[in-house]
Amino acid sequence: MATLPNPLPSLATSGLPLPPGTLVDATTDGPWHEPLLWYADGPAAPGTWASLRDAGRALGLLPVLIDRGSRDQGPEAWDLGPADTSYPGDHDAEEVLSEVWDAYAEDELDTENAWPGLAPTPLADGPDNPEKLAAEMADMLAADGMPLEDARLALVPARRSADIPAAIGWSGPLNHENDVARLCAVLRSWEDRFGIRVLSLGFDTLTVSVARPPTTEAEALALAAEHFAFCPDNIQQSTLNTLEAYAEKALLNQEGWSFWWD
Repeated sequence: MATLPNPLPSLATSGLPLPPGTLVDATTDGPWHEPLLWYADGPAAPGTWASLRDAGRALGLLPVLIDRGSRDQGPEAWDLGPADTSYPGDHDAEEVLSEVWDAYAEDELDTENAWPGLAPTPLADGPDNPEKLAAEMADMLAADGMPLEDARLALVPARRSADIPAAIGWSGPLNHENDVARLCAVLRSWEDRFGIRVLSLGFDTLTVSVARPPTTEAEALALAAEHFAFCPDNIQQSTLNTLEAYAEKALLNQEGWSFWWD
């Protein structure tokens, strides 16, 4: 696995305008040999995402919101497993998705259709700057009264946003996939096709911004198959429990996607 030099131990002397925060090295196997992420001790403030994204990029650090959620648990209690995590670039997104589809779609979706293949890149152009959209949505998620109850800004050493879950050995989808790097391969593909950016991680939740969402029913329906394979619980344990309903309500023209694994 190719890794980047980890700049987290040098944050104190990096010159980044950081609020008080915590370096996390706690894993299921005990303390990791180096910090996995830094996150702020206090709630995220408007504009902080954009400022830390720009400042951290030169060091190879990317922002993500830590969703402490109703459990009131930070990543120290998330059962991070970097030792069990491979490298996203070693996996093929379509292989990952088709394996799940072939194993579960017939029983769970009552369909005998073969894996339909990856959804096409939407024909309509999205925003010129996916990073700008991500910053705006991160501010919205962390605002008072918005979906994330206690969002803290974090910095993670990662080459691209899609790799953030693998970089920290996130175990949120453990009941669905033991190696989150395989799902990060899908996130990489969504980065390329839909302009997604990872916005937030919780104990078992993931939210992304979407700069180029599907704009037609056909595009959304094709993508719904990918979402089922990526996170079956989004459909199986939802009122939108058919691909058609999910495509229409959760994907069509939607600039944010959220996932939850039981």
